[in-house]
Order: sequence, then structure tokens, then C-alpha cells
Amino acid sequence: MNLSIILPCYNEEQNIAASVQDVHEWMKKKNIEGEIIVVNDGSTDGTADVLQSLVQTYDNLCIVSHHPNKGYGAAVRAGCDRARSDIVAFMDSDGQFRAEDFDRLLPHLERFAFVTGRRRRRADPFMRKLNAKLFGLLTWVVLGVWVRDVNCAMKIFRRDIWQRIRPVHATGALVNAEMFLNLKKNGIAWHQVDVPHYPRKFGAQTGANLSVILKMFRELLTLAGAKL
Repeated sequence: MNLSIILPCYNEEQNIAASVQDVHEWMKKKNIEGEIIVVNDGSTDGTADVLQSLVQTYDNLCIVSHHPNKGYGAAVRAGCDRARSDIVAFMDSDGQFRAEDFDRLLPHLERFAFVTGRRRRRADPFMRKLNAKLFGLLTWVVLGVWVRDVNCAMKIFRRDIWQRIRPVHATGALVNAEMFLNLKKNGIAWHQVDVPHYPRKFGAQTGANLSVILKMFRELLTLAGAKL
């Protein structure tokens, strides 16, 4: 199997080394060839320095850098654009997912071109869980796309569908919703699988930042207009 795994990364100085090691060790254990692509999305901490040291250790590690920060969706898109393997996957780089849980998704690629995780027992505060449910409801009302845990950051798909599902409007939190909208438009079947979710040990999440939320609403309106 040949696989590209994308790790979007913003200010993950304390997490990124462990995440890269986790992916590398899982790929080695499963005899999976391919690449680890870290997209450093304009980090302002020491993330870039950590990544430069990691490149000396892992010969299958590729760094894509954004200056300045462009947003989570832009980072995911850039990583998937760079991917060269037949199968492409992405997960967050903050330790809330583990590469071994791709074992739950991979078998379903035999029947489905796109497989997404659904966080089981989310290790998030109540307000973050509530925001996620409201976001899912909003995307259903505005875009007609209903996916449980639409923003679960553990997904895998066949690269030959990428140009058909590639987001063009969303550069932030709406990127997953746009991918599902494109899957629906193109009649591409997808499957969902429960995956574990682990608490973040270091750093702070940015998904609840006001600027991120406002950007999401702007992109939602843009995407709704493009849908008509």
C-alpha cells in the first residue's frame, strides 16, 4: 500500500514531534510505503524549528509552509494537493487522533472511495461539543449536507477523486462540509466509522476563536451562493 498522510499544523511546537513519530511508527509497523506531509500553516511559535530537526530524522517527511497563516482548510487542501500516493489521509497534529486508528477506516476503501471517522466519546469541553452539533445542523440547513461529526479530522480517500471533491471556497473550518457537498454533487459514496478521540495535552485549540467562527460564516454564505 502507498499512502500519504497530511498533518495540518499551527503552533504545535509541543505536539508535532510526537504526531510525526506516531504516524511514522504505524506506517513502519504496517509496512506502508508513502509520505508524511506536515503543512506548517504560518506557525508563530517554535514549530518550524522542530520540523527542521524532524526532517533530519524521517526521510519520508515533507514540509509545506504557509506564510502567513491561511487557515485549517487551506492547510488540508495544500497537503492533499502535494500528496503523491494512491491513497490520501489526514488527521490533526495535536495528539487527539492516533495513526493506528486508520486501521479502522482502511478496510472500507475496498467499497467506498471516501471514508471518514466519527469521534466516539469526544474528549472536548461541553461548549465545544455543543458548537460542533450546532455547526452540523447549520451545514444541513444551509447546504443540505448531513454528516454526523462532519469536522472529525480523520479522513481517508482514494487520490483519484481528489480533483472532484477538492474545496475551492473554504479555507477555514468549513473545508470538511465543502468536501461532503462535492461528494454529494459527484455521486461519490462515502462511509463513516467510529474512532477514538484523545484529549489534547499541550497547546490551545483555535476552533472556538471569534475570528475563526466569523470566517466560517462568511465562507458558508459564499458556498451557499455557489451551490445555487
